[in-house]
Amino acid sequence: MSIVNQWAFIGVFIAVAWMLPVLPLVISWVFRPRRANAIKMQTYECGMETVGDTWVQFKVQYYIYGIIFLVFDVEIIFLFPWALAYNQLDFFAFFAGLLFIFLLTDALIYAWKKNALEWA
Repeated sequence: MSIVNQWAFIGVFIAVAWMLPVLPLVISWVFRPRRANAIKMQTYECGMETVGDTWVQFKVQYYIYGIIFLVFDVEIIFLFPWALAYNQLDFFAFFAGLLFIFLLTDALIYAWKKNALEWA
């Protein structure tokens, strides 16, 4: 097999890798509606017309709490298998888990010192 044939697989892979995300975008652009209908431009909530003011401002504090919750939720997903296999771990795996816990604790302390957890 020549060197050109070996690199042809990589060329095909790159072409397909570019076409997979671009092709759906092009297809949706071709078949999209050209102008919006007045009914489709109306604001709705859960398929029903809104009641009251449609623009409600949320405090950024809620998003920070949500992000911190997600970070520690993902932490549990990673630490649960580590805790189950605790007796069978070698030193490297044990140290990697401790490093992971340390980094997340450091991030929590940083958020605490920046008063990101204060409910004001």
